[in-house]
Amino acid sequence: MSALARWCHQHRRLVLAGWVLAILGLAAATLSLGASFRTAQTLPDSDSARAYALLEEAGASSSTTDGTVVWRSTGPVDAPGVQDEIATLLAQVAAVPGVESVTSPYTPEGAAQVNAVERTAFATVAVTDDVDVQQVRDVVEAAAPADLDVAVGGQGFSELPEPSHGTEVIGLLAALVILLLVLRSGWAATLPVLTGVVGVVASLLVVTLASHVVDLDSTSLTMAALVGLGVGIDYALFIVNRHRKALLAGAGVEEAVTRAVTTSGRAVVFAGLTVVVALLGMAVVGLGVLTGMGQAAAVTVAFTVAAAVTLLPALLGVLGDRVLSRRQRAALAAGEVATDHRPGRTPVSARWAVALQRAPRRVVAGALVLLVALAVPALSLRVGDPDASSDPVGSPSRTYADLMTPAFGAGVDAPLVLAARTPDAASARAFEALVAQVAEEPGVAAVRAAPVQDGQTVAVAGVVPATSAQTVETEDLVLALRDDLVPAAAAGTALEVHVGGEAATSHDLSAALMGRLPLYLGLVALLGFVLLVVAFRSVLVPLVGAVTNLVTLAVGLGAVTAIYQWGWGSELLGVGSAAPVMYIVPVIVVGVMFGLSMDYQVFLVSRMHEEWVHTRDHARAVRVGVAETGRVVAAAAAIMLSVFASFGLTPERIVSSIGMGLAIAVLVDAFVVRMALVPALMHLMGRTTWWYPRWADRITPHLSVEGPAPTPTAPTAVPVPAP
Repeated sequence: MSALARWCHQHRRLVLAGWVLAILGLAAATLSLGASFRTAQTLPDSDSARAYALLEEAGASSSTTDGTVVWRSTGPVDAPGVQDEIATLLAQVAAVPGVESVTSPYTPEGAAQVNAVERTAFATVAVTDDVDVQQVRDVVEAAAPADLDVAVGGQGFSELPEPSHGTEVIGLLAALVILLLVLRSGWAATLPVLTGVVGVVASLLVVTLASHVVDLDSTSLTMAALVGLGVGIDYALFIVNRHRKALLAGAGVEEAVTRAVTTSGRAVVFAGLTVVVALLGMAVVGLGVLTGMGQAAAVTVAFTVAAAVTLLPALLGVLGDRVLSRRQRAALAAGEVATDHRPGRTPVSARWAVALQRAPRRVVAGALVLLVALAVPALSLRVGDPDASSDPVGSPSRTYADLMTPAFGAGVDAPLVLAARTPDAASARAFEALVAQVAEEPGVAAVRAAPVQDGQTVAVAGVVPATSAQTVETEDLVLALRDDLVPAAAAGTALEVHVGGEAATSHDLSAALMGRLPLYLGLVALLGFVLLVVAFRSVLVPLVGAVTNLVTLAVGLGAVTAIYQWGWGSELLGVGSAAPVMYIVPVIVVGVMFGLSMDYQVFLVSRMHEEWVHTRDHARAVRVGVAETGRVVAAAAAIMLSVFASFGLTPERIVSSIGMGLAIAVLVDAFVVRMALVPALMHLMGRTTWWYPRWADRITPHLSVEGPAPTPTAPTAVPVPAP
């Protein structure tokens, strides 16, 4: 690392030119080739997947999807004037590219699409995958009669979350303000933001180009930017902070750069690799869209690490001592001892380190009570697919749901599908009996099925639930069909029935992901334990790190549950009312937060370990570690909080829930877990904290996270008073 740091400093103009040319080249390639994002449609082996396979086998599947245009009139909805106005509107909709057909409720085929009592009717619009949904909405809005309430919705007109809403700019501005307050130097505050942004921009260009080769959802860009901006700024901050300390100790610019990269740069590489491995580990869940998101975010983290250990040293070399404040530069020029805090005042982190040592039991007790309280909501976590009924009031999708639900029921847009194999007459009769029985079940609004014809080997029935797809009642109906009604009807026959549809698919995806989440949790906990064992040659330090990581994950999931599932603030965030948590959110929060928790653990404990190795004074090692890393860890956590919370302000529920879950988890992890619980536990454990079996020491590879400690040339910049 020292050789890399010296080379980047000595050839700083070449390094800067290399990054600029690389970004320009990637940008040119991206503009030339464009993007090819697509959502991976693969489903885990499940009953709904088998239902769709049976439909495809029978040729019942279609390349089109149905959307809906609904309207409500102040008078009779089938009045001649209304019919004429709607006929004009539907003709314009039919002319939009990608629209295959339109079924009006004023035709014999659409007679069931009218509710005269509610003065509401709807038209079914069959569209292909390449239809421009916004164009359809614009046409309907422009052609809608003034005396009718008209809305567009349904599966065919659903839109994927946009890659970004620009809220990350708020996070970047907040990060810059925090850095200015902490470092008191404009250049020093700008460097971490600049380095993080460069790394993220380069990686997003690479991810966009990779979309031509790998199946990636467009939301992968949002995921990558969310993670990359946070960790990129933090990684650069740790190196800049170490560089400034070396300058304040009297080192020259090149020597300070080398020390920073050799020490904090090593920790950045170690922490970055940990995050990358955790993100790539999402592949064990077995869902293509999640795997793609993890890969995109891992690429971004790798680029931010590369920027931190190459671009940043070059920038530090260009700026020289301007990364220090004017007061610090003046003190150095006068031959005085310069500090990164106000003269004569003990830093807050140093005072906190002493308080921890004096009362570790009370700190542990208080931290545990708070953590348990924040994590309890996670026990009620329910994953699923939120529907339009929980969208913000006034949004197009919510307006559509408010028109459709009173007239046609909450489940009209989320019918279940019974796909049956009927190889003989007995199984056909059994299926018809099943359809008749399902129609009488509580929670079923309607059943649509044609009689099974002679020789027909595949039969299909549509079941319209009385409740929306996101409700517990609809999920219970799916389970009742699969566990009770279908087995009873098929008993003694060759009948084979599978249940599909939106609610059934959501249940199967949720069950598959949540079923594999414990495996993923176990893998990341084991990974964290092994990495910390190798880094610090201790048993208790990795054990405490692994357990506290799991506690942090529980806090993040608890925050998501309380805000988005229970609705404690979801409407204030502009994402609508309470609804199940999207099934990919827990996995993403676990994967990202594990890596970030490991980051703070590494940066905190590595300084303690460094002091322990040189003094063998455990109490001093913990005290110095908290005092000297507390300020920068607090600043890094505040930056991460700002970036994640800015994504939490987006109106897209899935992006908002990931951003807010990570923001709260980072806040609690840094200030409660790393800066309070972990050092307090280490004080209570005493010197046994660093115990390691001799036989394990012989077989464990040696890895120094922060490298050899340099010999100080001046008194430490942060006074650490003894208790």
